[in-house]
Amino acid sequence: MSGDGEPHTPVDLRPEVPHPARMYDYYLGGKDNFPADRAAAEQVVALSPLVRISARANRAFLQRAVRHLAEQGARQFLDIGTGIPTAGNTHETAQQLAPDARVAYVDNDPIVLVHSRALLAGASQGTVTVTQADLRDPKAILADPQVRELLDLGRPVALLLFAVLHFVDDADDPCGIVRTLVDALPSGSHLAISHATADFIVETEADKGPAIYRSATAQLSMRSHAEVLRFFDGLELLEPGLVTAPQWRPDAAPEPTDAEVAIWAGVGRKA
Repeated sequence: MSGDGEPHTPVDLRPEVPHPARMYDYYLGGKDNFPADRAAAEQVVALSPLVRISARANRAFLQRAVRHLAEQGARQFLDIGTGIPTAGNTHETAQQLAPDARVAYVDNDPIVLVHSRALLAGASQGTVTVTQADLRDPKAILADPQVRELLDLGRPVALLLFAVLHFVDDADDPCGIVRTLVDALPSGSHLAISHATADFIVETEADKGPAIYRSATAQLSMRSHAEVLRFFDGLELLEPGLVTAPQWRPDAAPEPTDAEVAIWAGVGRKA
């Protein structure tokens, strides 16, 4: 992992406040979480017992999408909103097929960076970076020295926005953010997105779930199929299109139904 060479400022992990990245880690069966995270996550599980299935389906989609892109020749990955690294993360999946693959992880939360630097220490030296930046400021991400040192933005890049856009409120213009990032990348680049939706969720769950995340310092904006599809405007959507996460090029026949995995997933290519 590449670093900035500077000593890292100690970060208050605030273990008493539930955090979305650590809640997600809990859904995946990870150990990088605290009692407050587990308590908030269990509130969500109580509303929608299948949230763990959805989280794991999202992780499996990440792995299939990254594997497919690597098989198609992708060697540069910009993973924004990475969250806490877990087994089978982007760099591990890509480098199994392409050891020379480069992965720039970006997250706006210092808590995630603390976990990431600890978990990635010594891994894939020189081919993986972890940078603190905010998706809401895409130009800053594109100009970040660590990102630009690792990735050649003049060559195709796989832009990965897994389970992050639903934390961007409409007022922050998520479509404009995605367009800024995609416009900066050359032909042959790809965009992969997974996004929570309320399309299959009963009204009470759709109302209460975001409220729990607000208590965990995050706004949750679930979007419809049509709204998520807009992120791919101008791109060639790869088969099978925008589908629920288990239905995107599954390794085997997916078991969960649409109602069980409320996550839209898709990959597009820039011509």
